[in-house]
Amino acid sequence: MSDAAARVADATGNWVDRSAPLWSRPYLRLSRFDRPIGSWLLLMPCWWSAALASGMAHDIHQLPKMIALFFIGAFVMRGAGCTWNDITDRDLDAKVERTRSRPIPAGQVTAKQAFAFLVLQALIGLAVLLQFNTFAIATGVASLGIVAAYPFMKRITYWPQSVLGLAFSWGALMGFAVVFGRIDATALALYAGSICWVIAYDTLYAHQDTEDDALIGVKSTALLFGERTQAALTLFYGLAVLLIGAALALAGARWPAWLGLAAFALHLVWQVARTDISDSALCLRLFKSNRDAGLLLFAGLLVDAIMRGGVIAPS
Repeated sequence: MSDAAARVADATGNWVDRSAPLWSRPYLRLSRFDRPIGSWLLLMPCWWSAALASGMAHDIHQLPKMIALFFIGAFVMRGAGCTWNDITDRDLDAKVERTRSRPIPAGQVTAKQAFAFLVLQALIGLAVLLQFNTFAIATGVASLGIVAAYPFMKRITYWPQSVLGLAFSWGALMGFAVVFGRIDATALALYAGSICWVIAYDTLYAHQDTEDDALIGVKSTALLFGERTQAALTLFYGLAVLLIGAALALAGARWPAWLGLAAFALHLVWQVARTDISDSALCLRLFKSNRDAGLLLFAGLLVDAIMRGGVIAPS
């Protein structure tokens, strides 16, 4: 085993490196608690759907519970997904500058230890899921096949970001499954919009690794789009706004939700305008900024849900 205090190359200066007990650090790194941006991005569609579905139902009594449980579930299941990704990618990660210091290729934990930790995280996620109705439980379990398949997609297609979109956007269905016990056209429109959002922001993320990916034969939309990345971002971010707007229209959303969508759209325009694929550090900052974009949309949806739920009387 290598030194557990050794840091991951692209996640320095975080609370795990500074404060976590030495024995826990490799496991916290496996689940990406040293860089929680992915958990936030997984959480955003969950919170969007929880707020939008509650507003449609004119009933927000379940909303605080959903917000809390989706928060726990997103962080735990993103950790499980990243652990699975590190297990399946351990040989590839050893060949990439940015990832060779991750816990498994660095020798901080074995693949068997990582798998045991994966099971523990999955059980916590199941405990969260069991707080919901039967349809919501089944909907949550249905996502596992996509999550399991995702790490292998980069080996066979230039569109692994689309599969990540299917997985990371699943929460857009969950709020409707919890509130209504069904998935309708509104949920599907929100899901489709979120998929487009994920494809765009993960393309930005993938531009950190294009040289290494090309050398070892790993595929991505960053390699596929290349110099056309800004145009591709414009397309997919634009589709995201249009499809989420369709969901708001189908849901009968009021002005706060539309204001939130406008703020979300302006943030995406800013990202596209700033994009420079030759600047890896900038690509990472723009990728991370999508948490703020998602929170802007959620804020609008939350105010709309509260208004429609009767806490604030309609005008």
